[in-house]
Amino acid sequence: MKRTNGTHRQDDTRDDAVGRSTRRTFVRSIGAVGLGVAGGQYVAGTASAEWSSPHLDDYGTVVDMVDDAGADPTGEESVTPLLEEYADDDTLLLFPSGRYRMHSQFRFTGFQNFGILGKSDVTLVPDDYHAFDDDDWNYRLFRLGVSYNPGTDLLVKNLTVDQTAEDTGVRVVEAVVDDGLHVEDVEIIGEHDSGAWGPGRFAVTDQDGSGVVRNFSAADGAAWTEDAPADKLWRGPSGIVCNDFNRGTMRFENCSLGDFPDNGLYAANGSGQIIVDGGTYRNSQTASLRIGGTDSIVRNATVVVDDARDRGNQHAIRAENSNYIRVQNCDVRVPDPNGDAISTFDVDLFLLENSTVTTGGDEAVHALHLGDDTGVSRIKTSTFDHGAAGGFSVWIRDGEGEVNVEDCTFVGDGGHVSARAAVRCDRPNCTFRDLDVRQTGSSRRRAIELHADDCMLIGGEYVGRENPIINYGDDTWIESVHADSVDDHASVLLYDTGSGVYIKKSVLEDGIQNRGSDDLKLWDNTYSA
Repeated sequence: MKRTNGTHRQDDTRDDAVGRSTRRTFVRSIGAVGLGVAGGQYVAGTASAEWSSPHLDDYGTVVDMVDDAGADPTGEESVTPLLEEYADDDTLLLFPSGRYRMHSQFRFTGFQNFGILGKSDVTLVPDDYHAFDDDDWNYRLFRLGVSYNPGTDLLVKNLTVDQTAEDTGVRVVEAVVDDGLHVEDVEIIGEHDSGAWGPGRFAVTDQDGSGVVRNFSAADGAAWTEDAPADKLWRGPSGIVCNDFNRGTMRFENCSLGDFPDNGLYAANGSGQIIVDGGTYRNSQTASLRIGGTDSIVRNATVVVDDARDRGNQHAIRAENSNYIRVQNCDVRVPDPNGDAISTFDVDLFLLENSTVTTGGDEAVHALHLGDDTGVSRIKTSTFDHGAAGGFSVWIRDGEGEVNVEDCTFVGDGGHVSARAAVRCDRPNCTFRDLDVRQTGSSRRRAIELHADDCMLIGGEYVGRENPIINYGDDTWIESVHADSVDDHASVLLYDTGSGVYIKKSVLEDGIQNRGSDDLKLWDNTYSA
């Protein structure tokens, strides 16, 4: 197997290879004797206190980057040349506490079982954009594997990256492996204001491989390219990218991303599975979470848009390009929106459950916008709290595939600007079961509008300031509902575009107003008005 790092390329001579072998033997010797690696315990020389980690037993060679490699922990001399010298297969590079300067990219590909681990309080300090040594405009700290020569079994853990200096921002970790990617507890402090690529890019190239990125934080976001010295990105960087080359399962656990000009977590175009579990994602452009892939899941996440900018959409979650996406147990809040809270595009099967979606602001905004190219969908046991000036909490666009909305709650004091109902359905064969809809914020606010044929309302409470239920479609079935207009409009308003409506066993406090709907059938209903 050929390996590549910044010093020894794939065309290494035999003499170079012999030199590296000699170096490795020496480090293994001091690793086993002088460093005291045994049973997962590590002693850095005779002057350092004992320190243990479960990762130490996973490597044949453990290199203390200060005691063994001579790295400068004060941040004066760059550690990049030492990374290039000591990187090898089955090797862990261990950083003691300190500040470590990096002036250029460290590149290592085709490796087997390689790790970089900080003990505690380990801070990497990249040079700023103007001083960083990179003729090819890469601006990465770690490039670990590439698509045509990925690594296997990678660990990067316990690192803080200080980019608080003006015009500083690099891609901290770019990792491409076929299996065994593990990045954990990496925190980037300071706004990424160089205009170069964003802090993370990850991919698992083998469809049977897997990887995890856990507690990766870039909460300070990034500047737009027009406000930064680099000028080669369209708008600016994304926070984390996991796209074209990802074919395996990638998990993002408890990550935190601030406002990025071009998506927060952008994982929409690979064929592998994406799992987002926990974390906080805020105010990124296009979407704070942009998710695709195969059988993908977003759960337990908090996604917020509370800083709208007039630069295009800022969806909280954008689901796209997938056979199946499930959004589960999420808290989505858009008090200052610039786009829909959740939008779907080209998803065969979509599920939203056990989530809360809160909308606000001075303009119309939709909480869940199911696109016309989204297929079968199920919305269940979720709460939609509408406080915006207008908009639908659920807007089902015309398309193929039944949509079931069940056991959901719709509340809030929002208005009727542009869009007046909690739910609008433009697609036939949709079912709404046991909903609790209370829309009393403005004089024309409604509970549900049915614009398509063959839809069903089964059970539930529908309360609006204006007409709670409005129907435009054919063959609508309404059964066992309770509908009430706060301002004493008709509980059900039927337009002449629809016919064959059947209403049974329902309590309609303010009766029915029929504006020309033919073949209306009524059975065992109760009216107060």
